[in-house]
Amino acid sequence: MEPIANRTRLIPSLRFTAAITLSAWLAGCAVTHAPPGDEHAQPIPEAHESWFSGGPEANIDTTDWNQINRIQDLIEAGRYDEAIEHLQPLIERYVPPAYYEMAKLYDQGLGVEQDPTQAARLYGQAIEQPSSIRGHASLNLARLYLEGRGVERNDVLAYHLLWQAKEADLDRNAEVLLARLLAEGGEGVEADPELAHRLYSEAAARGEPDALEALAEAHAPGGWLEQDPARSMDYAQRYADILENEAAQGDVNAMLQLASLHSEDGLLGDQPNQRIHWLQQAAEAGDLDALARAGRDLTRDGDRQQGLELLEDAASQGSVDAMTHLGQALLEPDTGRPEPVRAERWLREAIEAGSTDARVILGRALVEGQAGLNDLPRGMGLLEQAAEQDHPLALAQLGSLYLDDERVAGQPYIAVDYLERSHELGHPWATEQLGGALLEGRGTAPDPTRAEELLEQAAERGQSGAMRILGSAYLAGEVLPYDPVRGRELLEHAAQAGDTTALTQLGEAYLDGSLDGDPREGIRLVTQAAHEGDAYAMVVLGRAYRHGEGVERDLAEANRWLTRAQEAGHESADDALTYVQRDLGAQGDIQALVAAAEDGHPGAMADLGRAFLDGEGVERDQGRAEYWLGQAHQAGHAGAAASLGRLYMDRGDDATGVEYLEAAVARGHSGARANLGEAYLTGSHVEQDIDRGLELLQQAADAGMPNAAFALGEAYQHGGGVEQNAEEAERWYQQAIDGGADYATAALGLALMRGDGAIAQDVERGHELLLTAAEQGHPGAQASLGREYLRGVTVERDPERGADYLYEAASQGHHSARLALAEAYLTSRGLQANQEQALLWLDNVFESEGQLAVETLRQLLSDEEAIAAAGEVEVEE
Repeated sequence: MEPIANRTRLIPSLRFTAAITLSAWLAGCAVTHAPPGDEHAQPIPEAHESWFSGGPEANIDTTDWNQINRIQDLIEAGRYDEAIEHLQPLIERYVPPAYYEMAKLYDQGLGVEQDPTQAARLYGQAIEQPSSIRGHASLNLARLYLEGRGVERNDVLAYHLLWQAKEADLDRNAEVLLARLLAEGGEGVEADPELAHRLYSEAAARGEPDALEALAEAHAPGGWLEQDPARSMDYAQRYADILENEAAQGDVNAMLQLASLHSEDGLLGDQPNQRIHWLQQAAEAGDLDALARAGRDLTRDGDRQQGLELLEDAASQGSVDAMTHLGQALLEPDTGRPEPVRAERWLREAIEAGSTDARVILGRALVEGQAGLNDLPRGMGLLEQAAEQDHPLALAQLGSLYLDDERVAGQPYIAVDYLERSHELGHPWATEQLGGALLEGRGTAPDPTRAEELLEQAAERGQSGAMRILGSAYLAGEVLPYDPVRGRELLEHAAQAGDTTALTQLGEAYLDGSLDGDPREGIRLVTQAAHEGDAYAMVVLGRAYRHGEGVERDLAEANRWLTRAQEAGHESADDALTYVQRDLGAQGDIQALVAAAEDGHPGAMADLGRAFLDGEGVERDQGRAEYWLGQAHQAGHAGAAASLGRLYMDRGDDATGVEYLEAAVARGHSGARANLGEAYLTGSHVEQDIDRGLELLQQAADAGMPNAAFALGEAYQHGGGVEQNAEEAERWYQQAIDGGADYATAALGLALMRGDGAIAQDVERGHELLLTAAEQGHPGAQASLGREYLRGVTVERDPERGADYLYEAASQGHHSARLALAEAYLTSRGLQANQEQALLWLDNVFESEGQLAVETLRQLLSDEEAIAAAGEVEVEE
């Protein structure tokens, strides 16, 4: 509150004229202006019209004036009881200046207990009749109504009272208060920035410091007048000149205001040397409160050690603020080590002296484990005590603990109550948390509309967390309407405010497509957040390198970032890192695969088991293969169960194999459905169950397994366990073909060429399908075509073309194609025979098909008609 004039030498006043001449405006010319009450504010309330009435002035004779001036001398001398004794008779006779002087005593608590309500009543009585003190009393009463002190705040009454004070030409700051009210308006008072500017300028012209400061702020960036840095600086410097004069006379408050002017956000800009100079001057002046503030500011912005010394000096002299700031500074040093023992000592002293702030500072430190102080129950107890005093931060902190802290039994309803109370007291962090709770429906029914409103309020007050929550909600478009433009804007603002989580979310949005744009921008943002220590950003970056999103796929880089995330303790890093190690294993890094398997990744355990089974990257080891496949199976891996099922069936342990395959089927493994379905359909390895076989095969085929569709096609084509059905056979063959199975193309082509199953012969269509499969490189189709061209039955005979197809199939290791080609060459059927190559192929066949090779060679050497058999050799599909 601005100081109230203690000494106003009162003399008889002249009668005011009806027309009031206002002071010269900024333009410099005098203007006659009637009181503009009705122009900007509601009319004067009827109950208070007497305060503004005209009529004759109060009859105050010279004796009364002399008595009033004598009373002022007594007050100035501190002889309040005598002054009050002399005021009583004057009040009883209704001498307005007596009411005014008594009102000031109650206003300031001089000689009586401070009572702004009584002061307001006396000021009101002082102005009910015109007198020379009417302007002064009106100004003081206006202050009370503006501040809501002793009376209910009333901007309309304050507005009219200030005009009345201004018209009295008091050489006080009525213009400043009036301008302040008009700059932004009030309840029942319309804003008029232009008039406010003129009023401020009038006060500034006569050197009113508050007006100079207000105009400097108004012309600064973000001010309510046109931005003009030069004018802002000029006003600020003039204001500083006045303060320096006051400081030179020992005014400690002026010294502290000068320090503020030279702070980072001060009107004269950040000038550390000047700021520290004035803080030191204030400290040396010996004012205890100034000493505490100087110590606090020096600790934060200047010489920390000197600041601590000043705070300890002030604290030792009983300054509760100094104790509180000292404790906080010792807990949160910018440099050096915290001193928790000293910190707690001073905070305890401040608490004992009644500081609620100290309770909150110590309570939060104990709750958060700050500087090694770690006592959750005691910390919450201190916060609860502060909450009983309606401390906003204590309420917000307790709300956070009961809402989200896993160390505390969740009580979301209690949390929301705390947050509501803190929000009502204006704490932006509570507003942010409450908005988040309403958005998600935690501790209260979801209310997206109010949540959005609260989060916007918190964001406007600089809460980066609110910007982040709101931005993410707009991008998700689930609870709030999808608004990518606003979502990006909010996340960018949060990131600029230093919120690395927002930076990560913004980058992730570019990577996952929530925001249109170049994924490389997402990588840039996430990389920045990761370098700033955001563990989740490291996870996102690791995943991006693993999948090649926005960057080239680089498993080594993925491994590096995920390892850093794991070291930082992010809960999702372990799983993500194991996936990368599995991928490295798939690329041949068997150690990475082993690491992933040992970390418990089911897929990695299954892959390692198969590696030992097939000898890929490691020596074959049946025992270790079964161990790792068993571990993966125990972890619920369906593929491992399927592999074990096939392994045991191949070994001849059909019962165990079927048991594993059934487990894989129960887990949804389509390959196991196909394997088990074929076994049940054919009765191979298990008692035949045609219905169960068809069911499993159809489920696998519908799940996209082309081999299951092919098995069904074969069954309906050849009548394997089901009645032959050409339509069904071709449908399932075609489904397998659509699934990319070239062997199904070959099988359907051969079926159409031969016409010896359910499907009727269609040589032309069959030939086309075999050609398609052969062009796709299927050796069975190539072998079948080669045989047909050699035989010349279904297609025109073309030995050279037939030999080419057989050669292509044989070159891929197709056994019967090798034998057929060998027959053709060895019987010298007019081809460019290469017996050495034919025999080489036969030698290769001996190792796996020895008996068949011997029989073929025998026929070739003893029977010239074997040439006809060359076209009869069956080929593998």
